[in-house]
Amino acid sequence: MRQTNGASRRDLLAVAGSALAAPLLAAAPAWGQADKPIRLLNVSYDPTRELYKDINAAFADYWKTHTGQTVIIDQSHGGSGAQARAVIDGLQADVVTLALAYDIDSIAQHAKLLPASWQTRLPNNSTPYTSTIVFLVRKGNPWRIKTWADLVRPGITIVAPNPKTSGGARWAYLAAWASALKAPGGDEAKARAYVTTFYSHVPVLDSGARGSTVTFAVRGIGDVLVCWENEAHLALAEFGADKFDIVVPPVSILAEPPVALVDKVVDRKGTRTVAAGYLNFLYSPLAQDLIGKNFYRPRAPEAVAKYANRFPHVPMVTVDDTFGGWKRAQATHFDDGGVFDQIHKA
Repeated sequence: MRQTNGASRRDLLAVAGSALAAPLLAAAPAWGQADKPIRLLNVSYDPTRELYKDINAAFADYWKTHTGQTVIIDQSHGGSGAQARAVIDGLQADVVTLALAYDIDSIAQHAKLLPASWQTRLPNNSTPYTSTIVFLVRKGNPWRIKTWADLVRPGITIVAPNPKTSGGARWAYLAAWASALKAPGGDEAKARAYVTTFYSHVPVLDSGARGSTVTFAVRGIGDVLVCWENEAHLALAEFGADKFDIVVPPVSILAEPPVALVDKVVDRKGTRTVAAGYLNFLYSPLAQDLIGKNFYRPRAPEAVAKYANRFPHVPMVTVDDTFGGWKRAQATHFDDGGVFDQIHKA
């Protein structure tokens, strides 16, 4: 890479002050040795298409300005669990930006493509943004849906994706479970009964979150879409605020979609420096602003303040405090033969 605009390698890699920066300083190639374009593949989950379209353009411009090198970032999208399986099976991801930590843990465990400690390498457990689960209803909210309990009233049809393939669906499932668990007199038995009833109101399980949005907003199926907060706002922007309303439930879940470098792939391709810089960039002021603009909840205080009116306060449980972490939640609820399989079979 060649130095331009007076930028040094230390300036470049200090975008986020990440734990990845220190080893990168030693690993970065000499300036002037990497003038040809470089391609990265970001394997992501369903609803991030619009977010990364903006971030990729901003990062490519930043990298070109500071190094003179052209970066082309390719995207792959699908249900988070299915995307993790694709990487395990050989999809050559330089970075993964998936819906939940368990999916990246699976890549580390089954394919050994990155270390088990991957989540310690970037701030906030490698989650540069957060989200939560909300309801999208038809304009005027004809069923007067306000709470999780309202979703299972007779006659209401719910649209939600499949927890076996979709990360957003797993967040939604756990939010539904927690809502019953935290209700007055709630316990595990009542939570299971509620979730069983919940899925009896779901006529079709799409493989990913975006598929469920299409089912609800385009095909006109269902009375309520249980979805990512950012996906609900995107539906308003794309299809018209005169068609839908967003309902924020009285309790939801803190969804933390993490990001990670896929070490064995970047080392084989020689893309480690650029790929790590790309992940660091997600914590930069510019990227954090784009995150808020795209209706994800940013981490940086300035962006949080700027977009505060977009994100109403809602009490949120976490996977750790309510379900004992993702490893335990996955084994209990989503592994083959787990609670979801038992519910779905019934």
